[in-house]
Amino acid sequence: MSSDTLDRLKSPALKGQKLALTPALGIALLAWWGLVALMVFWPDKPVGFATPRFVGETHRLFALFSALLTVAVLLGLVVQWRWLFSPLQRAARWLVALAVLIAIWETVTAKLALLPAPFFAPPRALVEAYATDWYRLGDSVLNSLRLLALGFIFGSISGFVTGVAIGWSRGLGYWVHPILRFLGPVPSTALLPLSLYFFPSSFSAAIFLIALATWFPVTVLTWSGVSSVDSRYYDVARTLGASNVFLILRVAVPASLPHVFVGLFMGLGASFSVLVAAEMMGVKSGLGWYLQWAQGWAAYANMYGALIVMALLFSSLITLLFAVRDRVLAWQQSAVKW
Repeated sequence: MSSDTLDRLKSPALKGQKLALTPALGIALLAWWGLVALMVFWPDKPVGFATPRFVGETHRLFALFSALLTVAVLLGLVVQWRWLFSPLQRAARWLVALAVLIAIWETVTAKLALLPAPFFAPPRALVEAYATDWYRLGDSVLNSLRLLALGFIFGSISGFVTGVAIGWSRGLGYWVHPILRFLGPVPSTALLPLSLYFFPSSFSAAIFLIALATWFPVTVLTWSGVSSVDSRYYDVARTLGASNVFLILRVAVPASLPHVFVGLFMGLGASFSVLVAAEMMGVKSGLGWYLQWAQGWAAYANMYGALIVMALLFSSLITLLFAVRDRVLAWQQSAVKW
């Protein structure tokens, strides 16, 4: 929860207001208990000779979530815990939509078998995939994070240095700019065969491809930021006796940070796609490898589970980068939102 939200919750005007159950939150509670009733009292339609596993366990899991949601709402109302009740109140419509989507998913797969198995599995298959294969999936997440971190850090540092250099020096820009225009737009995955030949392992080749995908946008945006710094800043600093090193580190770089962070966002997004493609080709563990492994064994529930983990992971990384940006550029917090 952000500091602005906490300040609003602590304001005297809100302290005098008594919390009450809104229609949207009441509908959300009914929707989740209706989902539990749908799962428990409507029997599944048999498909072939496969015996559904973990049916009772997954039903109890959804019942537990509904019970926890109900207890949280009641505690917020009875004890008047605004910090607990207000987030639930804001998310009420999303809670309703999520319950309805899961109910439709359960109906068309487990209850009516309208979608072909095993390509479309019911929600319990997703829970079963997490419960039975959490170790392999967790190991893949850790290996993907390690690979992504190394490639993104190397690409960001090299892109930042290259962008500052060609933005400051016209001589370097004369030689580097044509190379940047020639190699930059080429998709990093197109260089996968060459990287596997020149690098000693598929892991190092994947790091190079991720770094290359990050390097191009960071270089271009950093170069643009340094080039767009007002020349009057340099004139004032030179009048006060500033050296070239001071001008670069204390004038050009701080003034170009908004552009640098835009390049980091673009580079992080590009590195995600390269990460998955690189892991599908050579590495022995990772989210891309896990997707290919699950598809090869027709474990589509595991594949969907990995896709959800991938979406949550990548979204969290972008959120973390935005938090760093808002902290570094406190004067520009509302300019770009995520």
